[in-house]
Amino acid sequence: MTSDTRITASFIIPPELSNRRLDQAAATLMPEHSRSRLQSWIKSGALTVNGATCRPRDKVMLDDQLRLDAEPEAQVSWQAEAISLDIVYEDEHLIVINKPAGLVVHPAAGHMDGTLVNAVLNHAPEVENLPRAGVVHRLDKDTSGIMVVARSLTAHTSLVDQLQTRSMGREYAAVVIGTLTGGATVDAPIGRHPRERKKMAVVATGKPAVTHYRLAERFAAHTLVHCQLESGRTHQIRVHMAHVKHPLVGDQLYGGRIRLPKGTTEELRAVLSGFQRQALHARKLTLEHPASGETLSWEAPLPDDMDVLLAALRTHYQNRDSRDY
Repeated sequence: MTSDTRITASFIIPPELSNRRLDQAAATLMPEHSRSRLQSWIKSGALTVNGATCRPRDKVMLDDQLRLDAEPEAQVSWQAEAISLDIVYEDEHLIVINKPAGLVVHPAAGHMDGTLVNAVLNHAPEVENLPRAGVVHRLDKDTSGIMVVARSLTAHTSLVDQLQTRSMGREYAAVVIGTLTGGATVDAPIGRHPRERKKMAVVATGKPAVTHYRLAERFAAHTLVHCQLESGRTHQIRVHMAHVKHPLVGDQLYGGRIRLPKGTTEELRAVLSGFQRQALHARKLTLEHPASGETLSWEAPLPDDMDVLLAALRTHYQNRDSRDY
């Protein structure tokens, strides 16, 4: 159990982790914490095996008991910045944010400031004591929409668990190239692209990934779909929809060339050519409140650029000349 004054946890080593290094087993059991943080806890005796202090490289065996009892301390060194946030909901445990396209979530090489995390650290300084400043799931830089940030250790533990057990509901709106006749499920493992390191791909050695999509609105040569995730792999929706030959409009990494419907007007051509991000929006988030247990749900309306895109596709489809099809 985790409180806001101590970080505590207890695990029994399962068969699949028997005879593994302690730090490796701990990383599998507690993915919300960094490997370096876990190793530090092991060395200090905060993370024990059957009550004894061990070394990170020591092996654990079936039914060994891991216990963690650590004191919170600053886990990030990123700087707070006064950046405005579109906060949909907040309390002492959660901050729910409507992220705009173009905003990077985490500081990283090339983006050490000006990120959502920098903004959250300014708004709620206490998140510096949480792994990754309370961010438990990410949206790509050019994906807009709803995401949740933990504000307490209780919330962090609960949200990570909800993500792992797939009980957190995440629904996205995406505009894809091509006309779909109905929904389907893509069940295909995702891993790093074998040749292009900036890309992910469906590969046999990848991690399991499942995306459900359903048709929301169909146009002349494009479709609005709503996608639900069972897993949270990097670029998952973008990779899966490209895998089934329906990449997202505007996706510079996976989309390929622009597809123009027959009879495309100059107005539609301009909108499609000018849409320079993947047409992907996290529209709805549902979760169990970490303290009350209440099921909560939030929705973020489509951003202006996707509204303009859909309006142009809709106008073209409604005014199309049937002789062109």
